Amino acid sequence: MAFGLNSDDVTAFKLLICLAVMYGLMSMLAHSIVHMKFVKPLAIDAPLDRFSEARAVEHVRVLSQEIDGRQEGRPGLREAARYINGQLEMMKERASDDFRIEIEETVVDGSFSMMFLGHSISLGYRNHTNILMRISSVDSRDTDPSVLINGHFDSPLGSPGAGDCGTCVASMLEVARLIVDSGWVPPRPVIFLFNGAEELFLLGSHGFMEKHRWHDTIGAFVNVEASGTGGLDLVCQSGPGSWPLRVYAQSAVYPMAHSAAQDVFPVIPGDTDYRIFSQDNGNIPGLDIIFLFGGYFYHTSYDTVERLLPGSIQARGENLFSIIKGFTNSSMLQNFYNQASPEIIIHQDKDDGAIFFDYLSWFMVFYSSGLALVLHKIPIAVFLILPFLLNLRNFIITSCLATFSDLTKGFLSHALGVFLAIVSPVMFSILRLLFTNYSMNWFSHPYLAYLMFVPCSLVGLLIPRTFWSCFPLSQDISVFQASRKVLSDEARFWGAFGFFSSLTMAYLLAGLSGGFLTFFACISMLAAWLSFSLAAKHYGRRSLRSILFFVLPMVPYLAYSVYFGGFLAQFLIEKTGMMGSIPPPYGYFIPDIVVAVTIGVVTSVCISPLIPVCGHWLARSSILQFLLQIIVIGLAVSSQFFPYSMAAPKRVVLQQTYRTSGPNHLENSSYELSVVDSNSLIFLLKHAPDVANELQTDLDLSFETANLSRQENWLIDSNPLNSSYTAPKWGSNALMLGGIIFSIYLLALFPVSFMFSRSLKFPAKESTSKKDIHFPYLISSKPQTISDHGSRRVYLELSLGSLEEVWVTVLNVTGPLSNWSFADNKLPAPEILAGGPPSYICRLSGASHENWRFWLEAESEEKLRIDVAVLDQQLTNEVKRLKSLFPDWVDVTAYSSFMSTYTF
Repeated sequence: MAFGLNSDDVTAFKLLICLAVMYGLMSMLAHSIVHMKFVKPLAIDAPLDRFSEARAVEHVRVLSQEIDGRQEGRPGLREAARYINGQLEMMKERASDDFRIEIEETVVDGSFSMMFLGHSISLGYRNHTNILMRISSVDSRDTDPSVLINGHFDSPLGSPGAGDCGTCVASMLEVARLIVDSGWVPPRPVIFLFNGAEELFLLGSHGFMEKHRWHDTIGAFVNVEASGTGGLDLVCQSGPGSWPLRVYAQSAVYPMAHSAAQDVFPVIPGDTDYRIFSQDNGNIPGLDIIFLFGGYFYHTSYDTVERLLPGSIQARGENLFSIIKGFTNSSMLQNFYNQASPEIIIHQDKDDGAIFFDYLSWFMVFYSSGLALVLHKIPIAVFLILPFLLNLRNFIITSCLATFSDLTKGFLSHALGVFLAIVSPVMFSILRLLFTNYSMNWFSHPYLAYLMFVPCSLVGLLIPRTFWSCFPLSQDISVFQASRKVLSDEARFWGAFGFFSSLTMAYLLAGLSGGFLTFFACISMLAAWLSFSLAAKHYGRRSLRSILFFVLPMVPYLAYSVYFGGFLAQFLIEKTGMMGSIPPPYGYFIPDIVVAVTIGVVTSVCISPLIPVCGHWLARSSILQFLLQIIVIGLAVSSQFFPYSMAAPKRVVLQQTYRTSGPNHLENSSYELSVVDSNSLIFLLKHAPDVANELQTDLDLSFETANLSRQENWLIDSNPLNSSYTAPKWGSNALMLGGIIFSIYLLALFPVSFMFSRSLKFPAKESTSKKDIHFPYLISSKPQTISDHGSRRVYLELSLGSLEEVWVTVLNVTGPLSNWSFADNKLPAPEILAGGPPSYICRLSGASHENWRFWLEAESEEKLRIDVAVLDQQLTNEVKRLKSLFPDWVDVTAYSSFMSTYTF
């Protein structure tokens, strides 16, 4: 005995160490897979018949470094279009005579309405550029069914856009080059769409689907996107039908897809061009493939070529080329076209509930929803008939009931353990925050989250076994001719099996596709129990050798659960930096609680199947004491870490608001600051004293004394993707611009209203750089008219003044509006706050020397109020200086916004 441990304690620690080593190795494997370390990027001098990441990265470098800003309204967007066009023309020049290559640059305009998170919004756009390349054989026809590859080359505010979506453009350019230089002539046409307006509500893809002649030949599409700088290139959406996913499963070199993503993606407040092609403007079968890691840099100034994860573009390019081959060679593409022309309809394949997942990016498992309906019912059926199977030798109904009672107790015991495994880290996270000055200590150090929460979760899993060490059997030992130990182990195991089989059934009944994970667990547990039972006859039930025979059949499942759970936890940790500043006192705790719950669930999925057999050793008091010591160490260590770094920056929005009246009159100007995570602006200013001094504010500032830009002054916070707006309540205009334009970028990251619970407003220094400009203004273009029904039609003209880098203009029309000239003369659903009058929102985008002309129709003589908000990307010298004072662990998105109000 050493350190007060008896022989059983030593055995328990041996088991714990072995399991820790096993999970450690699995974690290393999962980390290498999700970060693409197993993919070897090819150099720039790689053979021309191979996809080369280095050649693609060179395109990213040009787009994100040599070109200064690809945002709408900036010259860099036009320069990027010229670069892409030039690359395509060079490919066309060297293509062999076997190819027919067509290149077009189109300018799109239009107006439409869309729904997002229950909000209806209208959009008007003009002068957005799309670049298209159609590669086909020389004998192809214009009506041949084609495969569309889509990606956008515009970038979000304040970001170089290397990941989002320079990687998309670069991958497409290199794949197009590969087709041409390899000499592979696609049997069906392949269309590459480089669209220039995705960040502004999917306008480029909408323009293509509405007006381009090739749109009705599309038989399948692949949309490539990025929510980070690399890592897993996950299929997040697919359909309609299962055919696109079948092609992917058969073709992908590095498959990365699981049907659980399709359960989650619809509830995420964001959208991609996939929506336009497959839902809003067509029911075309397709795939939505997105880079998911490197989310720390998503939509920030740190989204640079240096942050790209090596191997990611190589894997994407090889997959994309293979998928194109799969689609163009598929007979289903022809069948779809024959049915879809001239009107696009859903393919005959209606199997939208297919189950699929990649196993460690090595291969795909795919089966239909019909087969899943049968397979996923088997575990619960086994659990329910098990009491009868275990009593076949001495079949007595009372014995069956006693067996069922014991299995139910085992089920409840395991369910309680899983519940405590989730609750324990939550309680620990709350306790920790009560003694620290800031939350999210783990944000830039994800391993801290595992150090703190995994031991807590493991303790929670073991608590029922600790306090229920002697299982309360209902079965008669003499009848079964088995020891209490054997019957107790069986009850615990089959109870855990019943828990996972119930989850599998619950997924099935809910119509979700994520039940493959719990089904995998059930199948693995059955194999493990059989192996354990055979080994126990030779080595005994408590022998480590017998436990080894239980664990070995579980290894494939455990490895996958670590891969799946690790990906989920890392993705969520990276995204907590843009979750929103939820109002105190609860908002301070939300990110830590969310991460704690996630790791609790992941720990349960990864470890709880082992507890029925390993729990005898792991639930010993010496093990629990050791885990509690680790928890205390985690509490002490985590408090020493600062949440942010250059590799995991804090996001801040700095807006200079100009309140104007007419083209030449400036009423006032102010700075408004906001953050999008739980560490408030007070935290930021305390750790950025130079900024506080420049703003001439007290370092002891509190929200009770600060000048707030309040969320309750905002009416709308809708943004399906990369921009948003809010409008003020009727009669409140002092902070209107702070509401409408202040949120325009942040809601692009996570567009929900609680992101802006508390923003601070500061007086701006007088600037000389804005004195000579003409401000945006709205005037009547001609006299109003009155219809026979008494409605008024007001004709208006909007000038953007002398602003040169306008991102978007937002109109908020409040009052008795009955119609307007936007969106095919159809009003969106109104927004009404606190019983006020209806408010209608329209976003306008697209550079032009011409003014916007439109009409509004009112159903009564009551005045219409129109709030105009214009976001301009040019900054004054004062804002540039203020931005430079922030520490390097802060990413600042800064812009100017101009607000004016009119009544007609």
